[in-house]
Amino acid sequence: MIYFERGSRTDVITAEETRAILRQVFDAMGPKKRVMAIPPDFTRANSYAGPITEMIYDYYGDTLTDVMPALGTHSPMTPEQIKAMFGHLPADKVRVHDWRNDVVTIGTVPGSYVQEVSEGRLDYEMNVQVNKLLLDPSFDLILSVGQVVPHEVIGMANYTKNIFVGVGGSDFINKSHFIGASYGMERIMGRAKSPVRDVFEYARTHYLSHVPIVYVLTVRAKDDATGEMVTRGLYIGDDFECFRKAAELSLETNFIMVDREIRKCIVYLDPEEFKSTWLGNKAVYRTRMALADDADLIVLAPALKEFGEDKTIDGLIRKYGYKGTPHTLKCTEENQDLKDNLGASAHLIHGSSEGRFRITYCSGPEMSREEIEGVGFQYCPYGEMVARYPIDTLKDGWNTMPDGEEIYYISNPALGLWAYPDRFKD
Repeated sequence: MIYFERGSRTDVITAEETRAILRQVFDAMGPKKRVMAIPPDFTRANSYAGPITEMIYDYYGDTLTDVMPALGTHSPMTPEQIKAMFGHLPADKVRVHDWRNDVVTIGTVPGSYVQEVSEGRLDYEMNVQVNKLLLDPSFDLILSVGQVVPHEVIGMANYTKNIFVGVGGSDFINKSHFIGASYGMERIMGRAKSPVRDVFEYARTHYLSHVPIVYVLTVRAKDDATGEMVTRGLYIGDDFECFRKAAELSLETNFIMVDREIRKCIVYLDPEEFKSTWLGNKAVYRTRMALADDADLIVLAPALKEFGEDKTIDGLIRKYGYKGTPHTLKCTEENQDLKDNLGASAHLIHGSSEGRFRITYCSGPEMSREEIEGVGFQYCPYGEMVARYPIDTLKDGWNTMPDGEEIYYISNPALGLWAYPDRFKD
């Protein structure tokens, strides 16, 4: 059911309004004995999940016993990140999710269903896994908090992704990512319903319906007047319909349809958020449907220091590189290390231009030319490229440089999805 819904492309839901809405919903739910919150981690600070989690603590106090950031395959949050994101929430309430070792299997998605939704591309069985803490019967409310925004693996981020990936296990994460890659990003991105989402819904309805999860979903965007991130929508509920409504608004709000193909795109990766290509390749995923053939994608990555946020994944990226779908599928078929880490295979596919456009990563001192070129990208020093394209003079969207060159600038690729109509496959 839906407990609350509000949103439009022009709506601005303030912090005070958000707090009042949460109070209204929690009052209606009645007293709780033990509550858990599952917000995203610091890589999704723009989601406004941090302040919302802080508000949840203000309402429930010590009844909120556990806060487990939905790390998925990401690195644990640092004390500084916890403080920056969650404010005065006591740090000792924060739990670290271990996607390889801290999960239990609660069921399986049959291979026949995977074959059906993937249109025959895959037919493996999937273990449905979640962090064991979610199954503690003493919790009478679990609040999954996060932002609905276009996503390369599942179509639209959040809702059950926050559970089955954010606090899920390696088998389900790897195999769900590989479904998305095999089916095709362009057929998935921006859709609330996709083969990956179908698998998540199967897992939710068959194996998780008894767990008292309520989803608190935001839709966020930059305000045209101030340039600040604002909340355009807030949806609270426990089923797909709540997510569907948030996804509809996100598609209206976060999907940018360009009027002509982009021939040179400059994407900036905020150093507080992006330190790996595992995250930074949103610059590739989110722009590929807007880029012309033979286009240049320039990724400004001053804090880049690794490829994967997990040592195993980082090693696989370095070994196999972003060299296109045929190469990656062949390597996966022939090598057990990729078979055991299908999420890495999916990521290698997602991060490749398939030879259609050029990708140049411009890193700071922590990543060398040899490393970047070794995985299949072109390289340019960050300082050299920023001297050519000073980011403090650029605005999001089309820009004309002093010498007449036209570029398209994106200050944060995590906030949207860009496409040219002829390349958006409906």
